[in-house]
Amino acid sequence: MYRLLFSLLMVLLLIGCTSEGETGGGEKNKDESGSNSESTLNVAYMAQPPFLDPHVTNTVANRDIGRNIFESLLSFDADNNVAPLLAESFEESDDGKSITFQLRQGIKFHNGEEMTADDVVASMERWRKLSAKANSYLADSEFVKGDDDDTVILHMDKPMTIIKYILAMNNNFAGIMPKEIIDQAEDTGVTDFIGTGPFKFVEWKQDQYIELAKNEDYQSASETADGLVGKRDPLVDKVFFHFIQDSSTRTAGIQTGDYDIALAVPSDNVPQLEADPNLDLHIKYGGPTTVIFNKRKGLFADQQARQAVNLALNKKDVLMSAFPGDEFHILEHGLLGEDFPGWHNDAGKEIYENFDPEEARKILKDVGYNGETIRILTTRDYEDQYYAAVVVQQQLEDIGVNVDLQVYDWPSLMAKINDEDAYDMFIMAYAQASDPTEIYYLNSRDNYPGWSDSAEIDALLDELMVAPSDEEAKEVFTQLQAETWDYLPAVKFGDYNRVTVTYGDLKGFEFFYGPIIWNVEKP
Repeated sequence: MYRLLFSLLMVLLLIGCTSEGETGGGEKNKDESGSNSESTLNVAYMAQPPFLDPHVTNTVANRDIGRNIFESLLSFDADNNVAPLLAESFEESDDGKSITFQLRQGIKFHNGEEMTADDVVASMERWRKLSAKANSYLADSEFVKGDDDDTVILHMDKPMTIIKYILAMNNNFAGIMPKEIIDQAEDTGVTDFIGTGPFKFVEWKQDQYIELAKNEDYQSASETADGLVGKRDPLVDKVFFHFIQDSSTRTAGIQTGDYDIALAVPSDNVPQLEADPNLDLHIKYGGPTTVIFNKRKGLFADQQARQAVNLALNKKDVLMSAFPGDEFHILEHGLLGEDFPGWHNDAGKEIYENFDPEEARKILKDVGYNGETIRILTTRDYEDQYYAAVVVQQQLEDIGVNVDLQVYDWPSLMAKINDEDAYDMFIMAYAQASDPTEIYYLNSRDNYPGWSDSAEIDALLDELMVAPSDEEAKEVFTQLQAETWDYLPAVKFGDYNRVTVTYGDLKGFEFFYGPIIWNVEKP
């Protein structure tokens, strides 16, 4: 009853607060004559990105918004295979030490200039240096221009079997920008957001929205839409990503039609929303949800203390709190789950399933824990992370741990987790990884918050990169997964399914590594 009354209140508030300059989800903008002039897509999004420069941040918000503006040479089809995007084709050399990219011709940036090999080389070199993932594997490599304006070559110091996955990765992706933008850019991020994507950047009103506009000169590939490649037509005139942190507000807004798309809708709202004939629900795999340890300072620099936490956590209870309903979470130990049959294996499953609070209490005593405050960081901008953190707090307190749960907005949390003196653990639900190297908390050379430091894991990642075949790569990955569950840079609770809701008769909407805005038509 409380939820129903609260939702009705939010509906009334939203109706009263809609600004004159923005249309609701159910209508197109109209000119003075009353005829439809342009279509606007309103997206209720859960968090504001810290940057819009894909070279310097790996946040999901940057990915979901930025990939409409910037594009990369390679991306993923619907079967998670690497495929060309701004490249027409790519070919690996016989010795595996170089990749030659033939660029698509006639591609224009949003400033009207045609994309050339010089732009691509400048962009890829900047990404190679600023992206922690790219730099850790390509530090001694180089992107160079080929014999003409349509050819770029990556020269590597050693063959790397799965480098193409890193070149195509979705987070912290290798977006292509004009060379003059790259030449003037600070390492902290570009301020002119000019790419080749189906939508152009218009305005960023802090804490309110990012506005995009249709790229009238966009040249889509002619192939059928396939995951993130193929046909990518901008079919609406404007897109607003509204930053709506409160999930109840997003839910109420999609019901009234103030928004056309609402992201990260709580799963306990699903029965109510399924009964609404104006709405369509899209329940898709989201990724893993975890608790990350500070392994540089404090109690959890001790591997045994991390193992105690793993024993203390009832992972099913954590998942049920964060993602209520069995259809919205998956008890899954694998670093890459069953959606990735080429990688999935059983290594570490027995450690994942071991739940023994009394043994956890004993281990903590053995390592010298004596009631010190353990600081867990979380955010309510992603409420699943907050609810998971509350259960983790309760379960640790049950074995005698003194927990201080600290709640921040998303940008503040992103700053805090980079400070080794600020916390002991943080909760994080990650976006779907595309390959083992995109599991950020593994590699010590990535300097990812939590600061893994395992020579064994680093060696296995290096071996994985140069495995001569997919079968041998999977064997190495199985060893890597076993070592990860022993070292425990994080405790994985499981995987989650994300709920996205669309209003009215939107056509062409897909959710694949986040919401796909191109190819969406609004009647």
